[in-house]
Amino acid sequence: MSQYTIKKYEPQFYSIWNQFIADSKNGTFLFHRDFMEYHSDRFEDFSLLVFDDKDNLVAVLPANRVDDTIYSHQGLTYGGVVFSNKLEIFHVEQIMNSIVFFFKIEKIHEIILKNQPTLYLIAGNYGLDYVLFQYFNSELLKREMNFMIDYSKKMIISKSKLKHFKRISKLGLKVVEESNMSFFWDKVLIPCLESKHNVKPVHSLEEIQKLKSKFPSNIIQYSVYLNEEILAGITLFKNKNGVKSQYGASTEIGQKYRALDYLFITLIQKFNNQEFAFFDMGTATEKNELGYNPGLVKQKIELGCAIFNQDTIQIKL
Repeated sequence: MSQYTIKKYEPQFYSIWNQFIADSKNGTFLFHRDFMEYHSDRFEDFSLLVFDDKDNLVAVLPANRVDDTIYSHQGLTYGGVVFSNKLEIFHVEQIMNSIVFFFKIEKIHEIILKNQPTLYLIAGNYGLDYVLFQYFNSELLKREMNFMIDYSKKMIISKSKLKHFKRISKLGLKVVEESNMSFFWDKVLIPCLESKHNVKPVHSLEEIQKLKSKFPSNIIQYSVYLNEEILAGITLFKNKNGVKSQYGASTEIGQKYRALDYLFITLIQKFNNQEFAFFDMGTATEKNELGYNPGLVKQKIELGCAIFNQDTIQIKL
């Protein structure tokens, strides 16, 4: 039986961690140490590396600690265990046994895993869900609806959205890929979030520009203009298998022209090729009686999205 060694992440593992994420099938650039550490002042990092008996890295767990609870990861959209491509289910069980044993020694009483949406796991998750349920008494703590377009299926955008798209296309709108994030942040995103929800973007302008400088091919800003005036914008996080709309907003004038829908349809069509498996439009979770924003759900469904589960799992030790 293979024996596994658990090591807490330290700077000396920077290169081997990042290479492992790049080579894995379910790793994304959000798990790169440069992305995880941009907000290191807010979280106590407690990420783990798992080595086999030949000192090969076979799994990593991006995580942070709060008191006696481990989260994977509160600073990321999703987390979970990232495995080597060559593991079988009995390896996964052994690895999780080793991780749980390590956490018990560290006086951890609870693990919270916010898994990737199912469509991200093109190669599957190596039986992790089964293992956690069968052997570790895991419980479903939270289930969210994640809205995604599966490019392997026939894409169905509503007739009304396409009708408005064709009408707007005649107005001379210009879609631009921008290297500078400040115009969208200052002119569109911040004012929109403040007026509608009285909140600020998760990433400050300084943070997103710093991240874009480190990941220029992964973080992409698209904006739409009419007569040199910005109407709307979408910030994309691009991974190996698909793209995610991280931020989307429009001005009051942009809402009049339905510029955000115009930009979404343009980008959805742009990335519908053999390189990408999905277009992720995120959740519509909201603190109300329904648990979601009906308007957002309607918009995302009409833009061609289907619903995929994003589960948060609790493991009590």
